[in-house]
Amino acid sequence: QVQLVESGGGLVQAGGSLRLSCRISGDMRGIDYMAWSRQAPGKQRESVAGLTTSSGSTDYLMSVKGRFTISRDNAKNTVYLQMNSLKVEDTGVYHCGIVRGGLQSWGQGTQVTVSS
Repeated sequence: QVQLVESGGGLVQAGGSLRLSCRISGDMRGIDYMAWSRQAPGKQRESVAGLTTSSGSTDYLMSVKGRFTISRDNAKNTVYLQMNSLKVEDTGVYHCGIVRGGLQSWGQGTQVTVSS
């Protein structure tokens, strides 16, 4: 059982930056994958970034590649999403999640609003 709590969302102008944090607590063993997803109003949830824990390899939604960076701090049990050059279309609720043994766990999310 893990708990995930996101923070760092807010209102930012287009072109600005935000760093989201996801504090993970509970049983940390066997986590295979860490990820961030987002849901914009009226749209389906989409995966934004992911990190494979065994290799450290990362993957990104095409529209955020080069602007967003997922990283982790093992000592702090925290996953980050650095978001630069934000666009209005990046607006949404951002959730962090983990995958372990094929099962997913997600946090409640943090709101990111990008104004023009």
